[in-house]
Amino acid sequence: MKKFLFWPYQIYAWLVFYPLAVLITFVCASGAVLSAWLVNPHFASRVFGTWWAKIVSWLTPMRVDVEGAAHAQPGNSYIVVSNHQSVFDILVLYGWLDLDLKWVMKAELRKMPAIGISCETIGHIYVDRKDRVKARQAINDALDRLGDGIGILFFAEGTRSGDGKLLPFKKGAFHTAIEQQVPVLPVSVVGTRDIMPARSLLPFPGRVRLIIHEAIPTAGMMHEDLDELLNRTRDIIAAGLESGTG
Repeated sequence: MKKFLFWPYQIYAWLVFYPLAVLITFVCASGAVLSAWLVNPHFASRVFGTWWAKIVSWLTPMRVDVEGAAHAQPGNSYIVVSNHQSVFDILVLYGWLDLDLKWVMKAELRKMPAIGISCETIGHIYVDRKDRVKARQAINDALDRLGDGIGILFFAEGTRSGDGKLLPFKKGAFHTAIEQQVPVLPVSVVGTRDIMPARSLLPFPGRVRLIIHEAIPTAGMMHEDLDELLNRTRDIIAAGLESGTG
């Protein structure tokens, strides 16, 4: 069915979906900046960020099924570690993971019109990936500043997987989890590559799964435990991907 409907759908995508998605992004970004100043960044993130993600998902349309929602406890902070297959992963996580989610973003994204300043205002974290020490310090400072009840989101592969297979994990998320003694929350996002693969601008409707796994405590862990924590997290996410595509 997708083979026959893919190109007719692209007419809708480019004439309706993309223009509306851009408009909604600017409206929600502006609302987030104003509400962060008038109310607080937590309100801006949870309300305007969630609305943005769910409205754009509805326009696609993309349906999201959530498993393991109880593993993300409101009021607890986590280092959220997810696989990364598509830009639509961001919509899934922001819209359906019930946390005040903060992304770890490349410093270059701060220059994007509207999005850059809104993300900074509501507490997303810009890091210079060329300077690992400063990047880790920026994340640690954000955790201290933002307090409890947040999720610091890492796409531990560092980039989107081109073929859907899980790439090697980078160590930044696990350094932070151990330094701050914050639990790691593994998350598997399944099916977004079918919505829009990496390095593509051609979307298609579909159904995806967000699998929230049980958090891994880091209390008492030392940096000698980093590789074990990384491998354990990666194995859990990989198992979720396998179960979700089976």
